[in-house]
Amino acid sequence: MSTRAATKLDWANLGSKLGLRGQTASSLSQFKKRNDDARRRVAVLNDTPVTVDFDHYRSVLKNTSVIDEIEKYFKTFQPKTYDVSKQIKAIESFEQVALKNAEETKSKVEVELRSLEKALGDIEGARAWEDTTIDEVAEAAPEIDKYTEELVKKGRWMPPGYQEKFPNLSVL
Repeated sequence: MSTRAATKLDWANLGSKLGLRGQTASSLSQFKKRNDDARRRVAVLNDTPVTVDFDHYRSVLKNTSVIDEIEKYFKTFQPKTYDVSKQIKAIESFEQVALKNAEETKSKVEVELRSLEKALGDIEGARAWEDTTIDEVAEAAPEIDKYTEELVKKGRWMPPGYQEKFPNLSVL
């Protein structure tokens, strides 16, 4: 069952679909590499023949008792089985953390999208600059009005750098 699940994963897009970044994405990529390596080794081992021609070795070697002993061990050999429940639990906990991080990222992105949509709506719904009055500008940004008052009180009619940016080009 786990083999089928691993083959159905879209490894190339998994990180981007879950919005994984940093250490989480790196861990996922390392896990995928280990998974691919293990699958390759299993495929190679499955393709390797498992029969041994003991009669051939008896005919080649003088000491046939060694071959008899090896054959006895070969016939009684039972592959070891490993309890992988700890690894499965680790993978499941990794998945839970990844899903939690993805949900947090998703909620942050949704908040940012709502903010950007509101800003876009404000921009699209704004009047043209030439249709805006001085009173509306002063109401929207009162600091401009205060700054202008200070300049006028000091007897300065042009803000610093204005002449450099916008020189008087009138010819008299």
